Amino acid sequence: MSFPLKQLAAANKGLLAFIALMVVFRSAIADYNVVPSGSMLPTVMVGDRILVDKLAYDLRLPLTHISLARLGEPRRGDIVTIDSRQAGELLLKRIIGLPGDVVELRDNVLFINGQAARYGPAHARPESGDGVDQARYRDETLDGMNHLVRLSEAHPSLHSSFGPVVVPADHYLMLGDNRDNSMDSRYFGFFARNELMGRTRRIAFSLDAEQFYKPRLERFGRRLDAVTMQ
Repeated sequence: MSFPLKQLAAANKGLLAFIALMVVFRSAIADYNVVPSGSMLPTVMVGDRILVDKLAYDLRLPLTHISLARLGEPRRGDIVTIDSRQAGELLLKRIIGLPGDVVELRDNVLFINGQAARYGPAHARPESGDGVDQARYRDETLDGMNHLVRLSEAHPSLHSSFGPVVVPADHYLMLGDNRDNSMDSRYFGFFARNELMGRTRRIAFSLDAEQFYKPRLERFGRRLDAVTMQ
């Protein structure tokens, strides 16, 4: 005789309430996500677990894209998670173009509204997990945005030149910091605001899959974009 479902629920109501609260919390308030690809190298590495602030831009009805209230506006340079309809998966990219901006890439030099980014040298020995191909690193600065970009010497992208394009209202143009190895707005087009699921500014913890998931202790709690390459 099967145990009655009603009695089973009553016996585990504390556990069920906890699970329900965790689902709501992770869906609408905060979460952590595993980074499976290297499109945001060197800022975010494969195996990093990033903290995601789901309340950075909107208060949403849990488990939906429905915004109940706007809490903030996305800013240029923010690193965001995107539930992309075009890609059919969750992406991690950086906001480059805001609504109304004219954005262009010329041989991996970024232009926004006709202004070229400034690039400084970032001499670095890649950390473990930063890929096997030879790469150059540059410090990209434009309109208050400052971060490292990675340019592949062995496999340059066919999309190192792109645009110019005008970002539509309520949409954003995203690029990966690993400019020669990132599926971003150059492939999927603009991303709607309601696809932006949250902003990340910090790594929770990091595991190196190539080293039997050895913890990268130096990355635990690290703030993104605050890393200088040594």
